[in-house]
Amino acid sequence: MATDSEDELAGTEQPFVAHLIELRDRLIKAMAAVAVAAGVLFLWPGPGALYDLLAAPLVAHLPHGATLIATSVISPFIVPLKILLMAAFLLALPVVLYQLWAFVAPGLYSHEKKLVLPLVVSSTVLFCIGVAFCYFFVFGQVFRFIQSFAPKSITAAPDIEAYLSFVLTMFIAFGLAFEVPIVVIVLARLGFVSIEKLKSFRAYFIVLAFVIAAVITPPDVVSQLALAIPMCLLYEAGIWAAQIFIRNTTAPGDAPAAADQ
Repeated sequence: MATDSEDELAGTEQPFVAHLIELRDRLIKAMAAVAVAAGVLFLWPGPGALYDLLAAPLVAHLPHGATLIATSVISPFIVPLKILLMAAFLLALPVVLYQLWAFVAPGLYSHEKKLVLPLVVSSTVLFCIGVAFCYFFVFGQVFRFIQSFAPKSITAAPDIEAYLSFVLTMFIAFGLAFEVPIVVIVLARLGFVSIEKLKSFRAYFIVLAFVIAAVITPPDVVSQLALAIPMCLLYEAGIWAAQIFIRNTTAPGDAPAAADQ
């Protein structure tokens, strides 16, 4: 009896251990990619230059001669280092995602691979587009609006840690906002809502988008519109993409059910 038990454990334990070893190896490769990217960025352009690049939209709208300040002794070292690590992770993100995909792909059916891989790639691209949209367009408009209200008797000198916190919050907000099509596609593909229900929810989503924009962004009309309008447009794009995605990622036996949606 004990022998039979040991045989059963031998048959199930080995694959589990093998999966853990593979997971460890792929995590090491992903961390190595981030470390290499951090090393390259440290040599060029360097942590200080990366922060200058991040601060450029704000500095461009500060009064002549004004700069950011550091209120903590270690802030000039810690803050650029945080920027370096964040940039290194974004630079190594394709390698990290590939390691994730290589780990889960062998356990997926062909139609599931058609579902997962496009979502992983498109969600990453959309997040990066949201961050770029925030940096290149929204920041300039927001900082111009804020400085236009500053009294002449006040010299703006923002703290570098406070600015980093603001930037990260805005990046995450716009990055996630640009994931709206992915959320719509997943909800429709998994059968939680039908395409018709998504279309009927359109008016409510517009109101929801403006409420979210009012809560997340600074209290100015420019940034609120810059977040709410793309969310509404991306919701429409998500409905259109969901119909195409469902047709191309449905298993043969599920075809009738998907068609009913």
